[in-house]
Amino acid sequence: MPLTEHIPEPFRKEALHMAQALRDTDRALVAAHINLDGDAVGSMAATGWILRALGRECTLYSGTGLPHALAFCPLPGQLYDSLTRLPFTPLDAVLLDCGEPHRLGPDLALALPGLRSINIDHHLGGNGMGNRANWVQPAAAATAQLVAYVALALGMPLQGELASCIALGLITDTGGFCHGNTTGDIFDLCALLEKGGCRLPDIRQQLDNTWSLGRMRLWARLMERARLERDGQIAFCCVSLEDLRQCQALKEDLEGFVEQLRRLAGVRVAALLREDVPGSCRINLRSYGKTDVRSMAAELGGGGHRNAAGGSIRATLEEGRKALLAVINSRLDDDDAES
Repeated sequence: MPLTEHIPEPFRKEALHMAQALRDTDRALVAAHINLDGDAVGSMAATGWILRALGRECTLYSGTGLPHALAFCPLPGQLYDSLTRLPFTPLDAVLLDCGEPHRLGPDLALALPGLRSINIDHHLGGNGMGNRANWVQPAAAATAQLVAYVALALGMPLQGELASCIALGLITDTGGFCHGNTTGDIFDLCALLEKGGCRLPDIRQQLDNTWSLGRMRLWARLMERARLERDGQIAFCCVSLEDLRQCQALKEDLEGFVEQLRRLAGVRVAALLREDVPGSCRINLRSYGKTDVRSMAAELGGGGHRNAAGGSIRATLEEGRKALLAVINSRLDDDDAES
């Protein structure tokens, strides 16, 4: 069977189009949104392996660097955190898992107009920021899913490092195959990865077996601090820079905490508000089913998916807490009025 037959029909035309766009790319800077998560890292690394297989020069970039917990991902080369130290002057940019230039970080956002760019993304909210080609497909569970289809469109088997990178993106953006975006297409793709020799349980183990003592202490503190609002419908928690300092933890150690808040019985929205720098906070929202946290995040300048969204807000922790709870309560009021 030709590898293109493994691409679901609704994705096939765009996958072939993006495959040609990658063929026409060289000296490419591969980047995703700042504060990399598993899908961003997996998509970037997989795209790097694809470009290497095509014989194209490429390098990976993130202004916020590679999170320690994802350092096991097999990168096709060094990931640079400064545009001034790149091994070559890029001509092209392949932008992944991101729909807005400012989410790439200020340095790359400033340099972007001078580059030929391709954008592959699965977030709602735009048609893509590439000036050569765009594939924005919110029906996809992860950007890594789309990158996998591009690889298949290029006739590349999903094996080795490429498969591991794609698997990382799928596992993390589906919440370990627990989120509502876990479709039959995802399981078909996972079966193809397994046939190619990729052991998904091994990647899950590498994701889980990375905790530091600081992270354990931080989670213990926040579990005590978490509060229920709106008669148990909202689970809410704030974390300060001082909390991180006292627990000897990193910002990335909060990855996954908001999902634990969502586990509380009766909770419709789980919210984590993290002090990023003094006067600025990071928002993380989670929900189940029809409760749309993306619209809540968008009201505060963020974005994401129906059941997983986030963003940043210029406010102190207390100001951010009031603003975020006001938005959540207002949206839930609207939902209740419509039901």
